[in-house]
Amino acid sequence: MPTTDSSSSSPSTDAEPLASTTVGSGPHRVAFLHGLMGRGRNFTGVANALADDFTLELVDLPDHGQSPWTDAVDYPGMADRVAEHLRAGLAADGPVHLLGHSMGGKVAMVLALRHPDLVERLVVVDISPRMSPSATDEFVHLLGTMLEMDLGAYSTRAEADAAMAEHVHDERVRGFLLQNLRREGGHFSWQPNVRMLFEHLEEVGRFPDPVVPEDPDRVFDHPVLWLGGEKSDYILDEDVPEMKALFPRVVRVMVRDASHWVHADQPEAFVSAVRTFLTAD
Repeated sequence: MPTTDSSSSSPSTDAEPLASTTVGSGPHRVAFLHGLMGRGRNFTGVANALADDFTLELVDLPDHGQSPWTDAVDYPGMADRVAEHLRAGLAADGPVHLLGHSMGGKVAMVLALRHPDLVERLVVVDISPRMSPSATDEFVHLLGTMLEMDLGAYSTRAEADAAMAEHVHDERVRGFLLQNLRREGGHFSWQPNVRMLFEHLEEVGRFPDPVVPEDPDRVFDHPVLWLGGEKSDYILDEDVPEMKALFPRVVRVMVRDASHWVHADQPEAFVSAVRTFLTAD
């Protein structure tokens, strides 16, 4: 599959471009936004499965992957940043589809509301437009563990994994976190802006209200697929009225035997649902 990279240099200023990877060259264009402590390439398997019909841009959100760091978590700011990135590239010739998981789903919802001209259809994966307390509590533990690790004491990733395993027992979660470990100058460091993200986890859990202060009643009146994991508690029945208020054309689909990581737990069902929704007349 054709794959290209567009990466910023080492993080420093907000003026630097976001990093991204492009997969495929199909007629349907879609940008993917990952969750907290993720990176665009987490969607590589899904992108490869869709590459025959789609051109897919896997974006590293600010403070993640190879994208630049910022001073605080700000969903409108992140959404505007991604919108600027899309206008200069994937969406230069018109609106594109947008898919976001977890934190990336909140960014995607905010972007669609603030920049509706950029988004043709929206896919929101296992997140709601509300405070996410369970996510915040979980990541206090995970990011706290990352910050407490003495990275200078490890000479191999296996040693780092063994140290993390004392506090994070799920091997898959450790693998997800340790993808962010980078060796620079003979020493390991975290590529994302872990300290800042840890200090602003409450803001990560929030959803801005109103999203567009100058137009507090704005809605996104395009088709929206709201994909959730059957075993996840990130989407609740009581979230439906608020979701429909912001996205009146939303369709909710819960994927069986899937947790919060819908695309990892049920990749075939995930790909099928996304393909069907984004290519339907």
